Amino acid sequence: MFCSEKKLREVERIVKANDREYNEKFQYADNRIHTSKYNILTFLPINLFEQFQRVANAYFLCLLILQLIPEISSLTWFTTIVPLVLVITMTAVKDATDDYFRHKSDNQVNNRQSEVLINCKLQNEKWMNVKVGDIIKLENNQFVAADLLLLSSSEPHGLCYVETAELDGETNLKVRHALSVTSELGADISRLARFDGIVVCEVPNNKLDKFMGILSWKDSKHSLNNEKIILRGCILRNTSWCFGMVIFAGPDTKLMQNSGKTKFKRTSIDRLMNTLVLWIFGFLICLGIILAIGNSIWESQTGDQFRTFLFWNEGEKSSVFSGFLTFWSYIIILNTVVPISLYVSVEVIRLGHSYFINWDRKMYYSRKAIPAEARTTTLNEELGQIEYIFSDKTGTLTQNIMTFKRCSINGRIYGEVHDDLDQKTEITQEKEPVDFSVKSQADGEFQFFDHNLMESIKMGDPKVHEFLRLLALCHTVMSEENSAGELIYQVQSPDEGALVTAARNFGFIFKSRTPETITIEELGTLVTYQLLAFLDFNNTRKRMSIIVQNPEGQIKLYSKGADTILFEKLHPSNEVLLSLTSDHLSEFAGEGLRTLAIAYRDLDDKYFKEWHKMLEDANAATEERDERIAGLYEEIERDLMLLGATAVEDKLQEGVIETITNLSLANIKIWVLTGDKQETAINIGYACNMLTDDMNDVFVIAGNNAVEVREELRKAKQNLFGQNRNFSNGHVVCEKKQQLELDSIVEETITGDYALIINGHSLAHALESDVKNDLLELACMCKTVVCCRVTPLQKAQVVELVKKYRNAVTLAIGDGANDVSMIKSAHIGVGISGQEGLQAVLASDYSFAQFRYLQRLLLVHGRWSYFRMCKFLCYFFYKNFAFTLVHFWFGFFCGFSAQIALDTSYWTFINHVFIWGSIAIYFSILFIMHSNGIFGIFPNQFPFVGNARHSLTEKCIWLVILLTTVASVMPVVAFRFLKVDLYPTLSDQIRRWQKAQKKARPPSSRRPRTRRSSSRRSGYAFAHQEGYGELITSGKNMRAKNPPPTSELEKTHYNSTSWIENLCKKTTDTVSSFSQEKTVKL
Repeated sequence: MFCSEKKLREVERIVKANDREYNEKFQYADNRIHTSKYNILTFLPINLFEQFQRVANAYFLCLLILQLIPEISSLTWFTTIVPLVLVITMTAVKDATDDYFRHKSDNQVNNRQSEVLINCKLQNEKWMNVKVGDIIKLENNQFVAADLLLLSSSEPHGLCYVETAELDGETNLKVRHALSVTSELGADISRLARFDGIVVCEVPNNKLDKFMGILSWKDSKHSLNNEKIILRGCILRNTSWCFGMVIFAGPDTKLMQNSGKTKFKRTSIDRLMNTLVLWIFGFLICLGIILAIGNSIWESQTGDQFRTFLFWNEGEKSSVFSGFLTFWSYIIILNTVVPISLYVSVEVIRLGHSYFINWDRKMYYSRKAIPAEARTTTLNEELGQIEYIFSDKTGTLTQNIMTFKRCSINGRIYGEVHDDLDQKTEITQEKEPVDFSVKSQADGEFQFFDHNLMESIKMGDPKVHEFLRLLALCHTVMSEENSAGELIYQVQSPDEGALVTAARNFGFIFKSRTPETITIEELGTLVTYQLLAFLDFNNTRKRMSIIVQNPEGQIKLYSKGADTILFEKLHPSNEVLLSLTSDHLSEFAGEGLRTLAIAYRDLDDKYFKEWHKMLEDANAATEERDERIAGLYEEIERDLMLLGATAVEDKLQEGVIETITNLSLANIKIWVLTGDKQETAINIGYACNMLTDDMNDVFVIAGNNAVEVREELRKAKQNLFGQNRNFSNGHVVCEKKQQLELDSIVEETITGDYALIINGHSLAHALESDVKNDLLELACMCKTVVCCRVTPLQKAQVVELVKKYRNAVTLAIGDGANDVSMIKSAHIGVGISGQEGLQAVLASDYSFAQFRYLQRLLLVHGRWSYFRMCKFLCYFFYKNFAFTLVHFWFGFFCGFSAQIALDTSYWTFINHVFIWGSIAIYFSILFIMHSNGIFGIFPNQFPFVGNARHSLTEKCIWLVILLTTVASVMPVVAFRFLKVDLYPTLSDQIRRWQKAQKKARPPSSRRPRTRRSSSRRSGYAFAHQEGYGELITSGKNMRAKNPPPTSELEKTHYNSTSWIENLCKKTTDTVSSFSQEKTVKL
């Protein structure tokens, strides 16, 4: 509690290097992480609290307490405590097992080793022992232990390269560089040990792309930004070593700040069962009240007749108190209307469904021998209720493998295959690819089927050479050689890797680079180019350019980028080539390929020097620096000469298009949440057919502040709905229910197909309280939603937004650590065993190897599980009501004395027969009646969303229940009354005579009645008639054990008829006299 209060007061972080005592006074968190829910001390109370949130568990606990009271209990407490303890124990063991694996994973991470500078020497320390302010040494391919300020590295100018797959899902490399004053420290341990800089920075937060701070050292201050920080979860790549100072540790790191908490997930069936249990408990109370009133009436009118035969206490009890005790007795006896076996049976069925998923051969990925796995057994039927799917892109929809497929050079397409009649044909496995084996540096996995490009290279086509030279020079790829001497590329973007690899196989091999030079091998000849300027890519420019000088002294600008941007920069002489290339690009895009335009410009030496001087001045400016640099970039990137275009395929996973199509037919909406840039996400959207050219409109939200975002959302809604509706401005608060109903009505009126695309910084403003309603309303009306450049926390926030305001069941699917928060936030989380480790799988509820298996998981297993569970619950409640109401009706025949109609052993036997027998028979019939592939054939026949919940709101359902109850009860009641009147038994006739005698008898003063201390009665008393007591006390029914009597009086008694005959005679006389009296009255 103290730590949490302290963190709330933290307004800035102050960290001093190599001084643990100084930093400890701030009580910063250590580097230990906790993702588990329990520990040894908290497991029992927290787990019991979670389990008793189930209404039935709490109900049976109260029932157990009642059974411990002897005055009201007809059953032993053993019948309740054993199944209750069994259910709670089984659930606790399962929860403990799940949490054990979380502890195991935490320990594995916390016990990783890292080199820490302590007492002027490097020592191996466990990650959990690393403190804020420590200096850590990292080596190539090593995970970063905490959020570090980069001090120095093995690369020139303090550069290092990191892979951020666990943070944003991207496997491309990011560049980080140290301050020049700290990069001079190098690997000198003594100088690093004397480093005593103080960092003042922002408090821990979840923003991955932002950091602000100041380093004070040697009487000078240096500004820090995100480019100087290496975050926990990154992997050091292409860098031999680097040193960093710990700024944030453990739970304060940005990775952990973006990790969602483990949540207790319940299905809609669970919530429905809780509601039903409450209603049934109310029904049970009504039954108890009816029987208690009956007992009070019976006690006041009939109970006093048994005082002769039962030994009652002298103290008197009122009939009202007797009814009160009877009420609680019947609450215990009739508790089987909601038996605890219901939850046991539900868990058994869920376990069986989980095994069906694990055993499904159609969800087994044979290439990597990865089966589908149900990592939880409590959410199976919820799979049949999914309305929204939130999917990652990289590694989930795609394989994250880019392949160079085609290109257009000087108006000619390369990469197509033609037959003998010069007709374009499909590429098949029988087609012979280009043989690159003669090239020692070629990539063995690269395939290209058009031999014309190799012929053009051999013929020395200058345009083709210039095109490939540009691909080998204009990029940010880093190269290195492995131990076998093979050239390895470390890429920032998979697109660039595909283009550089293509140029490599065609003879233009990128070899190495320094900050000032780029060396390539052109058809066997090494050529070194001077790198004069690098015009980097950003989302506004949508292009990148480099300016190089070749060995002949020529200065050239090479540029590649989006065709819509680059075509505007072309020289007017390119009109004919522009038209041809545009047609080629349209053809490429129609096939779902990612395209880039390629252009160059020859620069005059004098003009470049003047421009470069202005660029240096702009870099040194303190005001409007970015605007001046952007203007200079625009100035030099003009009058370009078009070379052609490239087409790269981002390979989708097998079956992605079919899966998305079928899920859309099932009325499931799919939102893509990705950390990739906007252009990449849009291209994948078109490749998956989530975005199409036939859509009415595609709304792009790219505002930089809340006002711009709100205005863009309002304009998009105006375009979507037209002017027929008045829009809220985000500040008007409506009732949630009315708003949901309004949205659902409007959603049904939307006729066209629309898409929404929003980037991360705009999404941050859109998720604010006064804008998120507009965002959600617009997004839910669109067929497709794509969120780009989003952080892991923003993914979780989007999921929470839909969960909260749409009241819909959500599913999140991803393959990387950046998807963990989203997976934990959704109702159901699915992890894909992909290229980015097992973090998503470990946090998921279900896991498999390919996105296409999601279709079978939802449309087959989810549908079946929900269907079976609903049928089971209906049958189970019917069985319980039929069984329990026997005791209710029996109460009318036993004087409402809370007697049980059936022995408890029979009771238990019947339960087992019904439970296990019904499950076996039902599943057998189900497997016979339902085809295996019918749900894949007809995915649009998916009407099961919320059926169980919505069915209770239908009037016809309650009418059927009422009619069924009346039809079942009335015949029995009518038969009983008619039988008593038309065919009375001997007992019925005697009762009539007794009532008639009682009415005819003059009123007499009653003596005070005595009541028993207990409301429980023995069943034998109610089977006896009046007159038996006189026989017993007179001894007439006693058999003589002595010799026959000798006296005349004794002989007379001995020879008389038996007492039974006397009783029958007396009864006959009584009935005759009763009939005579009735005749006289008539």
